[in-house]
Amino acid sequence: MTKRCGWVSDDPLYIEYHDKEWGRPEYDDQKLFEMLCLEGAQAGLSWITVLKKREHYRRVFDNFNPVKIAQYDQSKREELLADPGIIRNRLKVNAFIVNAQRYLEITQQQTFKDYLWQFVGGEPVNNRWQSLKEVPATTPESDAMSKQLKKDGFKFVGSTICYAFMQATGMVDDHVKDCFLG
Repeated sequence: MTKRCGWVSDDPLYIEYHDKEWGRPEYDDQKLFEMLCLEGAQAGLSWITVLKKREHYRRVFDNFNPVKIAQYDQSKREELLADPGIIRNRLKVNAFIVNAQRYLEITQQQTFKDYLWQFVGGEPVNNRWQSLKEVPATTPESDAMSKQLKKDGFKFVGSTICYAFMQATGMVDDHVKDCFLG
């Protein structure tokens, strides 16, 4: 039997996410934007909840195209809030729109990749934790990312969300030592 990180359930979607995505470096601006939004949507919930809704999120949020999302009007917001296929939290839906607007401002100056990857010096941090108990919820790097994102007007970007985002996008590799990917 393949040994995986302890947070992975036997759900095939979770297994595929762990094996093929989590902890692998992501450099595409739009995919980084998508993951930042989804990690914010996850606040207070389990990641599997968001993961199961991710394809629907992609459909209703124009495949996370920031140009389109930044232009959503009140009618579109209400449509989204009525959609049972997403997490219908007004603050989280509004955060996607605000974050798209901030993304567009940032990317006038630099790539989103450069903006985000600066917090790990542009290279993945490969942690070699012995067990899940050692994996932190935040780090000085996630604190710095959160502080900058908030300063630049992003929403749902606390340090814990930022650290989960860094793990998900491979800025940090937190596969534990006994995981087949560790």
